[in-house]
Parts: sequence; C-alpha cells; structure tokens
Amino acid sequence: MTSIREQLLDMIEAPNAFDIPRTELEDMQLTAARDLFKERRGQIRILDKRATDTGIGEIRTFDDLVPLLFAHTVYKSYPPSFIEQGRWDRMLQWLGTLSVPDVKNTDVQGVKDVDEWIDRLNAAGHVILATSGTTGKNSFLLQTQEDVDRRRFYFRHAKGWPYVKPNQDRPFFALGPSKGPTSAVETYHLHADVFGRPGQKYFLSDEPIRISEISRLAALRKRMSEGRASPSEVRATAEESQARFKDMTARIEELTRLILEHRHEPIYVSGQYAQHMMILECAHAMGAKDGEFHPDSLVHIGGGVKNVVLPPDYKEQVDRFWGKVHRAPTYGMTEMAQALVRCEAGRYHRAPGLIMLILDQAGERLLTPADAVDGMAVGRMGFLDLLYEGRWGGIISGDKVTVDFSERCPCGRHGPTLLDNISRFSQPGEDDHIGCSGTLEAYIRGALPS
Repeated sequence: MTSIREQLLDMIEAPNAFDIPRTELEDMQLTAARDLFKERRGQIRILDKRATDTGIGEIRTFDDLVPLLFAHTVYKSYPPSFIEQGRWDRMLQWLGTLSVPDVKNTDVQGVKDVDEWIDRLNAAGHVILATSGTTGKNSFLLQTQEDVDRRRFYFRHAKGWPYVKPNQDRPFFALGPSKGPTSAVETYHLHADVFGRPGQKYFLSDEPIRISEISRLAALRKRMSEGRASPSEVRATAEESQARFKDMTARIEELTRLILEHRHEPIYVSGQYAQHMMILECAHAMGAKDGEFHPDSLVHIGGGVKNVVLPPDYKEQVDRFWGKVHRAPTYGMTEMAQALVRCEAGRYHRAPGLIMLILDQAGERLLTPADAVDGMAVGRMGFLDLLYEGRWGGIISGDKVTVDFSERCPCGRHGPTLLDNISRFSQPGEDDHIGCSGTLEAYIRGALPS
C-alpha cells in the first residue's frame, strides 16, 4: 500500500499540484509528518535525543514539529580541527550523527583532503552535497540515490511551472561547472536532464569545484581582513586569480557564442546573477543587442551574489538583456529538495510534499493566520521536506520571509504563498541566532567519542 507520504510526493504530477486548498492537504501532511518522525527517530540519534528532551513522543499538531526542526547550521557543526588535522574518521562519525545510512563502510585510509573524503563517501554509495563555504565553513549533507531520483521526478513535473513543461527538447546552457559536490552543480544536471536536448547540453567548465580550494580562499580572506596574511600569500593568490580570470574569460566567450548561435530558438539558461552579467557583457562586446532571444526560452537565475561586486542595477540589466523570455524563479536552498516555484503574480507556491512552517524570528513558535495583518505575516522560513530518505528533512533556515495566509493568491490559485521579498535575518558578517542551534550542536558533541 502506498503511504500518505508517497501520495503527497506523487501529487506533484497532478495539473493542480500548486493549486490545492490548504484544508485538503493539512490532514495528509500531518499524518505523513507523524509517520516520518516515528521512522526517523529510530534512525537518527540527534533527532531522538531532541524529541526526548522536549517531551515530544508523537506529532499531533504542526506545533509539535517546531522543536524538532534542525537549525541549518547543524550541518556544519563539526569541529574545524577534524578537517585541519585530517581526522576523516571523526568526520565520518560526525556525519553519522545526522544521517540515516551507516557511513562506516567508507574507507578513509590515506585521505589527503576534504575533496577526497567526499569522493570516498561517494565510492561507498553515499551522495554528499556540500555548500560553497564562502563564509569560511562548509555544510555537508548526505542524501541517498533514491533522494536524487525522487528529486529528478520533482524537477520533471515542477520546473518551468507555470510556463513551460520539461521535454528534453532545447539547448541547455549552465553558467557554471559540470562537476563538484555542490547543490548548484546537482541542480544544473537535473535541469539538463529534464530540459536539455541530447547532444546539446553545455556547461561553462568541466573543471570540478574543489571544496578544499574554496575553504583555503575563504580562510585567506579572513586572515587578510584581520591583517594576518603575509605579502607572499596575497601576491601568490592574486597571480593565481589573474590566471583563473583569463581562463574564465575564454570560457565565457566560448559559451556566449554558443548561446548567441541558438538565440532564435527556445533555449534554457541557468546560472547566478554574476554569471548572467558576464554573459551579458560578453554578448554586448560581440555586437548582440538586448532582447534578441526567442520568447519561449527559459531563463533561470538563482542564488545570491556572495562577495561579488555588481552594479546597483544588475537585475534590471539582466532583465533587459534576456528580454521577453519565460523566467522560472524558484526559492530553495541546499537543505531543501523541493524548491518553491513562482507564479505569474510573483508569489512562491509550495509542493504538496513540502510542509511550510513559518516561525517567529527566534525559530521557536509557529506563526498562524491569527498572527497576520491583512493576511500577511513576517517570519523565519522553516519546513519539513518529506522527500528525504538520507536525513531528517526538518529545517529552520536563516531566511526572513513574508507569508500570505490568504485562501487565494493574486494569480487565482490557492495559498498560502510567499512574497518575492526574501532576505536574511543576519547582515553580512553577523551571526544569526536560532534558539535551538546551540542545543543541537551540544547533542552532536555529546554523541561523538572523546
């Protein structure tokens, strides 16, 4: 018999997947959350510990989920010394406290750096996603192959909504690398799988993203800001950056030529704003004008700018360049498998298999329509993603969102929805305090052997 959780995940196939009244979903979602918690509690020690300490033995209401959500920072809660000292066995133990599969079958003998540690995990059958770590520390999240396949199923039915259905029939351009353990690379490939025409899937580079290199540069930036970096370090890094910039410029030019060659047919382009700006500038230098692209093209722009300096009107420049094409903005994060999709009215809708839990700023109380003014309330994004088999999908993020609890979105479909004004609670350089984060990290420290 198909479980309620599987039914919710399969509902993404339905034409009205993003137009189901909340009252029709809530009972199913609550049942799925109850069943999933019962299963995961016996598999993830940290979740069991949290449930015991908060006295939650069963999910009776959505409020019961709130204390069980993991702060997004928990996935980078390992002691830095584990990586600095090459204690890869201890990194495995740390990862095991947050994961369903047993990762002890991973051979870490002779591992030289974090990239090889990830490779060894992959070789043992564990799919690892890493965040870019531009702030100085990476998150590592485990997912199963079933999770990857389920996410591809979600992409096939949700991406491009409500404008274009994926049909593997258009040239696909990723403004990023084809290799690496980050969610951005995984997302490029998932987009390419469902939209890309065979033989016409193009990536900016085949050079893999190296987490160790990103971490090294982040550490150097920190030492530079503190005045502790040596002149030779700064000089060597500057020379290295110049060489990479030259190589990147050549790759951007090559990809831009390919994009322009196909601009009079429907294409799919995916990348972040900084990369879109590079394509724009290169295309202008080649004589291309704004708005020359086929109107059935699909342009996906995701992520923030992260330490990249762009002109104040960069969004307007990118919009003018692509012109009247379809845009398919989504709202998601590495910790979320089922990103929210944006409708014609500029609102984000959630999939049936994603339980949205909008919290107060501290992340301790669930907001309800009673907290809203004219249907609107501002809070912290939390959720339980029902898709994951490899880990607990309950997360409190650092994102500040505005939720509209109204029964109907301005597009006419059912709510609730999120407005397109998402920001962070913390400012650059600040720490974002989430009430449960310190407790969860203490649990993890206690679960690791001394």
